[in-house]
Amino acid sequence: MTERPTPDKTSAAGRESLGALLGGRRGAIDASLPPLAFVAGWLIADRSIGWGAFAAIAVGVLVAVERLLRGKRVGAVVLSLAAVVLAAYIALQTGRAEDFFLLQLLSNLVSALVWALSILLRWPLLGVVVGTMLGQKTRWRRDPDLLRAYSLASWVWVFGQYTVRVVVFGLLWWSGQVVALGIARTVLTWPLVALTIAVSGWVLHRALPSDHPGLRHPRELAHAQD
Repeated sequence: MTERPTPDKTSAAGRESLGALLGGRRGAIDASLPPLAFVAGWLIADRSIGWGAFAAIAVGVLVAVERLLRGKRVGAVVLSLAAVVLAAYIALQTGRAEDFFLLQLLSNLVSALVWALSILLRWPLLGVVVGTMLGQKTRWRRDPDLLRAYSLASWVWVFGQYTVRVVVFGLLWWSGQVVALGIARTVLTWPLVALTIAVSGWVLHRALPSDHPGLRHPRELAHAQD
């Protein structure tokens, strides 16, 4: 006879699985290095966008090589490096150092809109990501409790991460605060991601009934198969 999970076991499993699946601290730190290099190069070279761009791309290449040596997917590495090159290109073309961060601002704006739309369409992206990583495909959507919980937790990502970044980056970009943008780019990367994961995990757990078996066990799995 299968043991029915108690609320304590369920809560621990739910929080643990979300944090483990959506970790990625190393990747977030890697993404912060090129922007910091841009700001450092820009300052050291007497506010030269060219040297700032060179420093950012050079560091981006080093990070890419190191990630490849760690066995990361080539496509993801190339995409990250391409984003650094594009950000540098934009700043060089406009002649405004703050425009190096324009791509980051726009990508977070798009992310906020896409995540919000996914919730309204009843396909919350947090559920899509976690469900895919757990090998559930779309089976989690057949569990009304999980669908509701993922929807509520996804709003944390919309407002607690992407909207915060849009507001902060937007204000700093508008006022031309290049150094502050570099600092914000670091602070609003892994620390904010970690906080978002923690809060959304808490919301996800609180939204599920106390007798729910947890993220890994949508109730539909007991009597439905693909």
